[in-house]
Amino acid sequence: ILVVDDEQVMVVMMQQILERMGYDVIAETDSLKALELFRSQPESFDLVITDLKMPDVDGVQVMKRAKDVHPEIEVIIVTGYATINSAVEAMSRGAFYYMTKPIRLEELNALIIQATEKLMLRREITDLKRRVKAQQGITQFIGHNPEILKLKDAIAHFAQLDCNILITGETGTGKELVARTIYELSPRADKRFLPINCGAMNEELVLSELFGHSKDAFTGASKMHQGLLESASGGVVLFDEVGEMSLLTQVKLLRVLQDKKIIRVGDTKEIPVDVRILAATNRDLKKDIEAGLFRQDLYYRLNVANLHIPPLRYRRDDIPLLVNYFLAKFSDQNDRARSITPDALKCLEMYDYPGNARELENIIE
Repeated sequence: ILVVDDEQVMVVMMQQILERMGYDVIAETDSLKALELFRSQPESFDLVITDLKMPDVDGVQVMKRAKDVHPEIEVIIVTGYATINSAVEAMSRGAFYYMTKPIRLEELNALIIQATEKLMLRREITDLKRRVKAQQGITQFIGHNPEILKLKDAIAHFAQLDCNILITGETGTGKELVARTIYELSPRADKRFLPINCGAMNEELVLSELFGHSKDAFTGASKMHQGLLESASGGVVLFDEVGEMSLLTQVKLLRVLQDKKIIRVGDTKEIPVDVRILAATNRDLKKDIEAGLFRQDLYYRLNVANLHIPPLRYRRDDIPLLVNYFLAKFSDQNDRARSITPDALKCLEMYDYPGNARELENIIE
């Protein structure tokens, strides 16, 4: 709970009372400093109790800015100058409750319990929606082949473990779909999912893009630039085609995995980053290690868990299911009913699909 009131005596009293009730409390007499706490630690607070009349920023503004960075947060506004207009404004802007001084402890405790129960219920609903969405993602792995069934179970299991994962498989098997499903099932699903295509990254700009750069770090760097890893802190990053990453970038990424910190180009300050790393490749990284193209230490850092997606030619029994799935998908998109003849299906089942499920999808489209 964050308590904001410009009266020192009130702040101290509220903090002591709430801590005796068992709550973790941060108290602040400066409303501007309170707003800075929200900017730097947006997820640290579940509830705000703020005075209405304060210099610099009033309680309604504190509530508005708090909800801008943390929409789920609940706010109780307290005032010794109650008016109907101020109460109506506070409630219409999203205050959980509006109470007058002197504060009655029983009423305050009941309100805190109600506000936190509302917050927890909202979070449970959000989590349930996320899990339903993620399960829908798992069902996109159409098939009853034993290898696919094992893959689905592994996705559900490893999604809950905050470890790095190496996803392997041929082109078109659905490696990014696996990564997105892991993300959506994981505790980090409310944060950012950032796919980075290592094969498309310009070597000259890769470090600046990944780690950011300070002002005047190089010609044209007119201002500080936040890197991709820093922007995704708290979330999940997918390094797609990780086997295409240069050795220099591999060294830098290894340090991030070891230290959980980055240094912007042209700077010396270490910045903590909290990201879960997923990596995907269609290459044989063990052969690349032997050829000196991929670092062995990075491989073992990434390969904490391995999920391999079998090629379509090894699970031909799933082809009819995929064909019907893609037929239904494109029929809906084009508002046309389509079916497939037995002879055509037999031909499709005999093909080897070097492009795997993506190639089959393109054929049906």
